[in-house]
Amino acid sequence: MLDYELSVINSIGFTDYYLIVWDFIRFAHDNLIMVGPGRGSGAASLAAYTLFITDIDPLKYDLLFERFLNKERVSMPDFDIDFCYERRSEVIDYVTEKYGTDHVCQVITFGTLAARAVIRDVGRALDASYAETDRIAKMVPNQLKMTIDLALDMNPDLKKLYQEDDKTRQIIDLAKRFEGMPRHASTHAAGVIIAGKPVCEIAPLARNDESIVVQFTTGDIEDVGLLKFDFLGLRTLTVLQETSRLVQEKTGQGIDFATMTYDDPQVFKMISRGETDAVFQLEGGGMTQFLKELQPESFEDIIAGVALFRPGPMDQIPRYVRARHDAKKVHYDWPLLKPILEVTYGVIVYQEQVIRIVRDLAGFSLAQAD
Repeated sequence: MLDYELSVINSIGFTDYYLIVWDFIRFAHDNLIMVGPGRGSGAASLAAYTLFITDIDPLKYDLLFERFLNKERVSMPDFDIDFCYERRSEVIDYVTEKYGTDHVCQVITFGTLAARAVIRDVGRALDASYAETDRIAKMVPNQLKMTIDLALDMNPDLKKLYQEDDKTRQIIDLAKRFEGMPRHASTHAAGVIIAGKPVCEIAPLARNDESIVVQFTTGDIEDVGLLKFDFLGLRTLTVLQETSRLVQEKTGQGIDFATMTYDDPQVFKMISRGETDAVFQLEGGGMTQFLKELQPESFEDIIAGVALFRPGPMDQIPRYVRARHDAKKVHYDWPLLKPILEVTYGVIVYQEQVIRIVRDLAGFSLAQAD
């Protein structure tokens, strides 16, 4: 498995990328800066695990390297690395000093005019009253990826106002022309460019407050040959690091997070009771209620719960909970599905499961299935 990964990494030219990531994570570890165990498809790489880029054994959790890299879908690798929120800047300073200030910069991002915001801005520009503009804006449903056209279809009151009131129609028609356009520039929360030559020779730069940023967004930087590294600041890691320090200070014995097990029944009972305040990814009201219904008894149940509790997969939650509590409700349409879906009670939860289904039932390679 490791030999296969190394051959893929070498053949598509990403050896340097791995070593750069290894180096700044090594710096963080050496300087007692807490680093997350791994996030996203990069956690499927055994090479990353052996280099201590991630702390997740991909063999233990049956992860697929092809989700991260494969020869049939050559795209930039993307390790999302979490650092202690308060000390993330030290890692960025390290790479800046190592590779040179002219070789390292951050990435610009643009805030765009969303449906409600653009209505408010246009209303102000047209000198409409605050109350009038606010009333129109609040008729737009507060949902992700909402557009003005979608709002007109969803809210009959807004559509009626648009059809009957000239001022409203003027505001909305003009707002639709500006919707989605950049409103302001800021600095990407995590993206850092490390280039083999001065970045200014490759792309235009700008100053954003205290940061030097490349003026191409994350979606465009690959096209000009720049590689983005994600340095994420995670407050949970800061809390864990401070907790460990306080325990060490009071008891003389620190916490070794790397050797902790994930099978303590008391922890699962606590989660099943809904005692999830400040528990990373489990603390929201909806998630807490889901976990009380699920009554998790294993780490796999927690993993599946986090994967399910998002738009789209949420539709499968009732089925998953029923199957979790009653094995008779688990059904496989084809015998080949059982070894793939058994861990999630017959429900397709993970991308890895989709890939394996396509491989085993349709005869695709893992790379083709990805």
